[in-house]
Amino acid sequence: MAVLEVEMSLYEAILARRSVRSYTTQKLDKETIPSLLEAAIRAPTAMHGEPWAFVIIQDKKVLKELSDQAKSMLLTSKESDQQQPSLKFFEQLINQDFNIFYNAGTLILICSNSNLTTSEADCWLAAENLILAACAMGLGTCIIGCASPILNLAEVKTKLGISSEFTVVAPIIVGYPGDTPVRSSRNHPRVLANIQTN
Repeated sequence: MAVLEVEMSLYEAILARRSVRSYTTQKLDKETIPSLLEAAIRAPTAMHGEPWAFVIIQDKKVLKELSDQAKSMLLTSKESDQQQPSLKFFEQLINQDFNIFYNAGTLILICSNSNLTTSEADCWLAAENLILAACAMGLGTCIIGCASPILNLAEVKTKLGISSEFTVVAPIIVGYPGDTPVRSSRNHPRVLANIQTN
């Protein structure tokens, strides 16, 4: 498989990565998704289990339907006092035009085989690989964790072709950034101990 050219080194990608919530209408090249998946499956995996599977959604109608369903579920949870969204996010949810996938043209679902131990951790490692590869290619990504509950409903999984042994772990939108997110600060690493020989 041909590997796409990247615009930065791995370390540069780690430092440059941002969660992107604004996208252009430009579609991904046909080589892009296979390259991102190839990066994802190069992640560490316990006992060589490779528990991941992927769903790629690039149908705007399906993305809109999933967004509307997720918004409805999130608003219901707000009313029932379960994991209430922040006030700012709640205000977005009640806006009919708001799309939880930020109108990105591609949604990649990383699913874990729940029959395998450590499968969820492996899938998050795959997600990080995919996100960093996308950044190095000049693409934006964002993990849409609030979509997981709706994506793991039995009827939704059936509609998306996800068999029962798989659970959606990481829903990731991918596309060309509509703007450049401001660099966010990070606290210095908290080192609890640094044990060395004398």
